Amino acid sequence: MQQLRTLARLADTVAVELEKRILEGSLKPGDLLPSERELALELGVSRPSLREAIQKLVSKGLLTTRHGHGTRVTDRLEAHFVDPWQDMLKGHPMLHRDLLEFRQMLEGQSAYLAAERALDVDIQRLDAVYAKLDKAFDSDDVQACIGLDVEFHQAIAEAAHNVLIGHLTASLMRVIHGHVSTNLEQLHSQSMRWSQLKVQHRAIWQAIRDHQPEAADRAARHHIEFVRQSMDDNAREESRRSSALRRLGEPAA
Repeated sequence: MQQLRTLARLADTVAVELEKRILEGSLKPGDLLPSERELALELGVSRPSLREAIQKLVSKGLLTTRHGHGTRVTDRLEAHFVDPWQDMLKGHPMLHRDLLEFRQMLEGQSAYLAAERALDVDIQRLDAVYAKLDKAFDSDDVQACIGLDVEFHQAIAEAAHNVLIGHLTASLMRVIHGHVSTNLEQLHSQSMRWSQLKVQHRAIWQAIRDHQPEAADRAARHHIEFVRQSMDDNAREESRRSSALRRLGEPAA
């Protein structure tokens, strides 16, 4: 009986440790856990204790296990936020402005906290992502820019060392991924605005690595305001183009 209680306590401890890794983002949705032998060795517990801990998290919906395919982290912490909002955005375009307003608030605070709390390892990661993003800005690979833009903002969110900010940012970027892609593709065709976008990312990066919270907050908020204004301008231009084509009796593309 005592042995069973000890096993249960160990399993609880391991479950808490794995939950912590999921919350902090070191284990992300879709990640495959190391093999049972490797993970048990790393955590310093028996394989039966590890199995019980994994089952606890499977029952919570945080992990999923398939025979022959290992154990993976689910997207439960994000899916309940992402799925309904993606559907709502399709039917209610006016929500895009509200989302950008929320993103401006969230990313301003993320940048502020990252500048205040980022450790050397966070700065190293941010430096590496920024270097790739800056290089992508100078190329014609817009798809690379889109992916690296998301990675850059997520690195900032995680450098803020606030679990909710990290997960909310990841969820929000999934919700507006299509919108971000369209906007960057449009900006890429406008050399002056594309250059401004590059400068804005550099300003955010520089303020964070220099540990200047107020400057980081301002730079992040200015960046989102620029995105909002660009989207408004593009929408107005498209509306005028459609009107002009209708006057000519041509279909609007």
